[in-house]
Amino acid sequence: MPLTTTQSATFEELALPLLVSLYNHAFWLARNPAEAEDIVQETFSKALRAFDSFQPSTNFKAWIFCILRNTFLTSRTGIAASRTVFLEDHESPFDIVAADPTPEENVIHLDNQKVLQDALEKLQPSLREVLLLCDVEEMKYKDIALILGVPIGTVMSRVSRARQTLRELLRPQLGGSL
Repeated sequence: MPLTTTQSATFEELALPLLVSLYNHAFWLARNPAEAEDIVQETFSKALRAFDSFQPSTNFKAWIFCILRNTFLTSRTGIAASRTVFLEDHESPFDIVAADPTPEENVIHLDNQKVLQDALEKLQPSLREVLLLCDVEEMKYKDIALILGVPIGTVMSRVSRARQTLRELLRPQLGGSL
């Protein structure tokens, strides 16, 4: 059944603010900007088609992230996720740039960003994904459990292990102040 104009507007109102977050998460999953864009596009298409089944009293962000993750897992990239793919330096069309940072701020930001990306890259995929959902997307454990299809205790354990591992990885680069 096609969506009404009101339903389409509601979907747009809920989904568009999540575009950058969905792209960033898809990029971390796929490790390829073009594939991440395809995954997000397919996610929006699937979510729009299934929007009449969305329960308004539930968490839309968790619902659409679940669709994104399932889309990734059924994509060519998701099926072949076990292969090694290196994160390339890139500039995403979704990156937000601060207004006129100084050259020194640019160097510090780029250096810190590179150190953090390298450390995240070294995390096991299951730890990296849960850490990104929790600390970057600021999702609740119960929503992460729903997205990943695992018990909440597993989410809590993975977040703890991911944070500890990340601290250990960053400690040498940041002078042991973690």
